[in-house]
Amino acid sequence: MTLTEDPETAAKAESWYDLVLEDRVPLPEYLRERKQYVANETQIPVSVYITREHHLLEKEHIWRKAWQVACREENIPQVGSYVVYDIAGDSYLVVRSRNGIKAYVNSCLHRGRVLKDADGRCSEFRCPFHGFTWRLDGKLRYYPAHGEFPDVDPESDDWKLPEAKVGTWGGFVFINPDLGCEPLEEFLGDMPEHFAAWDFENRYLEGHVAKLLRCNWKIAQEAFDEGLHLAATHPQSAPYVGDANAAVDTYGNWARQISPSGTPVEDLPVAVTEEEIVKRMLDVREGEELPIPFQQDSTARDSMAVAARERWRPVLGDRADTVSDAELVDHWNYAIFPNYHPWGGYNRIVYRFRPNGDRHDECIFEVMFLTPFNGERPPSAKVTWVGFGESAAVQAPELSTLALVMDQDAFNMESVQRGLEATRRTHVTMSTFQESMITWRHDKMMALIDAGESAKA
Repeated sequence: MTLTEDPETAAKAESWYDLVLEDRVPLPEYLRERKQYVANETQIPVSVYITREHHLLEKEHIWRKAWQVACREENIPQVGSYVVYDIAGDSYLVVRSRNGIKAYVNSCLHRGRVLKDADGRCSEFRCPFHGFTWRLDGKLRYYPAHGEFPDVDPESDDWKLPEAKVGTWGGFVFINPDLGCEPLEEFLGDMPEHFAAWDFENRYLEGHVAKLLRCNWKIAQEAFDEGLHLAATHPQSAPYVGDANAAVDTYGNWARQISPSGTPVEDLPVAVTEEEIVKRMLDVREGEELPIPFQQDSTARDSMAVAARERWRPVLGDRADTVSDAELVDHWNYAIFPNYHPWGGYNRIVYRFRPNGDRHDECIFEVMFLTPFNGERPPSAKVTWVGFGESAAVQAPELSTLALVMDQDAFNMESVQRGLEATRRTHVTMSTFQESMITWRHDKMMALIDAGESAKA
């Protein structure tokens, strides 16, 4: 497929906030609110990405203090179902007990062995080393050689498994190791209002891929915080996904970056017609017919919204006719501090980023597909692991075209880590708008770290 090489005719794309007002089915006002962020500092120290010292500060003041998603409720469907959630060298057991969902530190109170090494279902937590056993409510049930442990009192809180706080929203299970933290509802604020129509509770985990990367978890996450990289990293999408005309908004503990669809990147050196944009969006080859109706007086956004509306009609019914074009075609990347990205609109994508074990220079980048369903809930997908140096397109075909995007981004991430370790600069520089979700998160993390360190002084 060829594009018209006439940069003089290429007009600057409209801002997303204006573009959605022209859609045939407009976006609700509460989803159009503009809340742009002014960073405390656009210069971010290189040390936050490459030093063990900063990793340990994050472990103490972020990972042991922040609300974070551990799993989906469907991952623990029955009493006794549990998952092992590991973060920055810490480990937690998230279990469905008879009294609701609980989270415990995954460590035996006798000699410290982790109680469970993998997800599963059990009636009790029994340490494989010496047999110390706890009920699902965290109380000590059994220990050997009673006469040799005068300090062990099964009725004492000292011998209950230490807990983390638990909250749920949208089918996600959040934990917070800090028992004195604010309730999850207060932490999320009005974010659930944005997601109310998208019904995340009634979705199932259709795909789950975890990619191992040799880079800091923030480097991986920040590749998805902005659209500035689209033209260079994802050239196949440059004719139909905007960058400088995106929306970037912050709302306290959560933020969003929305890349408009059906509009090219700002610096595309060629002009593209609406039909050419549709062909690129659908990956139609030269000479092939469009698989969806397209009229010459239509826009790419119109045509793609009509097609998307019909794809969702089996799930939404007649409500599909009232869903806005923007919710159907744009790229709604929401971010919940510190590391979770449930996409909004009628998308299926969810991202999570976390350190790989207790390494500051390795991470796990996860992609999940949360798909609506009718009738009985389908079974949840098992995790597909993509190792260091492996291709998601090869190892995880369930991601379809998103696997290519994953590989393209992963290509940069490890090189960023190596470059930051080699650089003579002390800081990296962020833009004031397109990269403002990155500075928002760094500002929040540094505020928490500074406050925690000051409290210790």
